Amino acid sequence: MSFQQGLSGLNAAARNLDVIGNNVANANTIGFKQARAEFADLYANSLASAERSTIGLGVTTTNVSQQFSQGNISSTSSPLDIAISGGGLFRVSNNGSIAYTRNGQFQIDKSGYVVTGNGARLSGFPVDATGKPTIGAPADLKISSSDIAPKPTSEISFVMNLDSRKTVPTGAFSPTDALTYTSATSLNVYDSQGNAHTVSTYLVKTATANTWDVYATLDGANVGAGKIGSLVFKADGSLNVTASAVPYNIALTATNGASFPTSIPVNFLGTTQFGSAFGVNAANQDGYAAGKLIGLTVDNGGVISGRYSNGQTQVQGQIALVSFANMQGLSPTGGTQWVESATSGAPLVGAPGSTGLGLLQSGAVEESNVDLTAELVNMITAQRNYQANAQTIKTQDQVLQTLVNLR
Repeated sequence: MSFQQGLSGLNAAARNLDVIGNNVANANTIGFKQARAEFADLYANSLASAERSTIGLGVTTTNVSQQFSQGNISSTSSPLDIAISGGGLFRVSNNGSIAYTRNGQFQIDKSGYVVTGNGARLSGFPVDATGKPTIGAPADLKISSSDIAPKPTSEISFVMNLDSRKTVPTGAFSPTDALTYTSATSLNVYDSQGNAHTVSTYLVKTATANTWDVYATLDGANVGAGKIGSLVFKADGSLNVTASAVPYNIALTATNGASFPTSIPVNFLGTTQFGSAFGVNAANQDGYAAGKLIGLTVDNGGVISGRYSNGQTQVQGQIALVSFANMQGLSPTGGTQWVESATSGAPLVGAPGSTGLGLLQSGAVEESNVDLTAELVNMITAQRNYQANAQTIKTQDQVLQTLVNLR
């Protein structure tokens, strides 16, 4: 019987060395999860006939279980290198075959899909008509390379301080004569085709106390027949909103075949009149030119946004994460991927940060969770176990040889 015990011990130690060797070989594999060999003893008798003197038949390997503990996260230079901090797996599809992985080294293929190194497409939630991700059935994530359409300016706002110490200009207002206005500022606005135009605003202090007239030009041409409005201030220098009747509505006309909205409000809320130098604190408008995709960003909730040459961003989709009731029940298929099995349970799909799912970190990867020092110590232990079991076989052979040589 000792031969069988020793042989089972040799097999178990060899299997343990196989598992340790695979862990060591993948110590630098991104997204790899170390395995652990699990063993149990063997007995020939049943429970009904069990006796205290029963001797076991050796050992057997019951399972090789994956250890899904968190690996270290290291930074990279690619925004599509994505690490999971916490629970969950990426869902990938390869010609309809679904697998799961912790390896977040993604790229964009020639069709615009976000893929793994072996071409499997990353799953996520597409955006709806309003540009928000639709949390539902996951689908292959695709990045649109189309230009973002221009948006014509529909509102303008200024926040500034007008110097109350200035004197009243002389003569009728003329944008080409600096002596006819007190202060001026400008900003770019955009027509329906995304062409930039310059709107200049001129502030003219009047003889009426705490009152300023406002004029505007578009590309040097006067807007309207005269002033677009007046700014009236209180004694403390704050804007009298009621008397000023802000915002002012102006009509802009493009001469290049494009157009502007019929009426564009120009707001001066927050503007002051203090005894200090003229200054523009803010000058804003909501239009922009057409833009080309120049980069991607991924936030910790998995939302992928495109960055465009016009300074705008647009949501392209959201990465989905998946968890299982029994993670160790997943079947490994190689390529740091697993597939669903009967013991893993059904996949539970959700957005990063939701129940049981971790957050994402862009520009980073999750390293293997193999503790190389511990594995080398385990290797020594497994080697000693192998030697000890070989010794029991050798000893049993010597005992049998002694019996055979009895006269």
